[in-house]
Amino acid sequence: MAENQDGQEKSQEPTGKRIDDARKKGQVPRSRELNTMVITIMGVVTLFAMAPRFTTNLHTLFEEQFVLSRAEIFDPNALLGHLVNAIGDALLMLMPFFAVMIVVAILSSVALGGFNVSFEAMQPKFSKLNPIKGIKKMFSMHGLMELLKSLGKFLLVGSATVAVLYNWSEELLHLADLDAKAAIQEGLNIVAWSALILASTLIVMALIDVPFQLWQHNHELKMTQQEVRDELKQTEGRPEVKSRIRRVQFEMAQRRMMQEIPNADVIVTNPTHYAVALRYNPEKTGAPVVVAKGKDLVAANIRELGAANKVPLVEAPALARAIYFNTELQQQIPAALFLAVAQLLAYVFQLRAYQVEGGDIPTPPQEYPVPEEYRHD
Repeated sequence: MAENQDGQEKSQEPTGKRIDDARKKGQVPRSRELNTMVITIMGVVTLFAMAPRFTTNLHTLFEEQFVLSRAEIFDPNALLGHLVNAIGDALLMLMPFFAVMIVVAILSSVALGGFNVSFEAMQPKFSKLNPIKGIKKMFSMHGLMELLKSLGKFLLVGSATVAVLYNWSEELLHLADLDAKAAIQEGLNIVAWSALILASTLIVMALIDVPFQLWQHNHELKMTQQEVRDELKQTEGRPEVKSRIRRVQFEMAQRRMMQEIPNADVIVTNPTHYAVALRYNPEKTGAPVVVAKGKDLVAANIRELGAANKVPLVEAPALARAIYFNTELQQQIPAALFLAVAQLLAYVFQLRAYQVEGGDIPTPPQEYPVPEEYRHD
């Protein structure tokens, strides 16, 4: 199990932030074996696709640049001119092949780990010149794996090369008996198939190296439990700070709630433990809305503020608890409580009419129809 410099065990998987920070530093999984394999195979495929064009162009190049007259043989300037022209024609012929290889090289290099540009990784670090660290790296697990990969690659490619040369030995010797155009075509065919066979051996190395690179990258980024806790504090804030923020948010919500009480139509009480303030505006909402609610000390403050602003206070314990536990602030009451609240508001409106016009004192309902599933006795 990996350990950090303090000897703590790195048993935790890397977090998203850890992975992002590593990418910023240029630490992404890369596989040279995958890169080599893709470039080699695509090079062979491109060679196959361009073989007819290469054959024609090479034949033309030999006829124009390597067929010399007697006068040109004894003229150094003519020989130099033919050499320059041959090099130019060869480069022009190979330009599409080089372009394809450049694109393949770029794409294969970012196939594992994705495209990543890290300016931090580009900065010079003199610590990389430390010979002691270099020696330690040579004898690390990474160094051992690189040694095994090199030996494996040597054995695979070497064995395949011997087999290819043995298999194509007669054809290679037979090239001298062919004319130039046929020899070029046959030679390119042998080279292409030989390269394809050699490239296929690299698939084995890539299949081994890619999982190893992913495992090693994840292994290097693993974290201790303390590192996970420290990162959590940095990203989400320290517990005491979060507690302070929640307290401030609660206080702000309480103040906004208290500001709504003077505009309430009624305050339903428990009578002491719970208090709920309701407002009903039929032009804006289809049902009464809870503008304030609380229990114990908050309930006492609601009752006190409501009494100071002459908001009717009605004792209805079952209804007060039902609204408190089944609604949120600025939310309409549930449909199951419509009948009970309608009776409550009817009593409140009768009470207002009595206070203005006089007459018989309205009698509050003795029982409110609160469904059993909404009761919190």
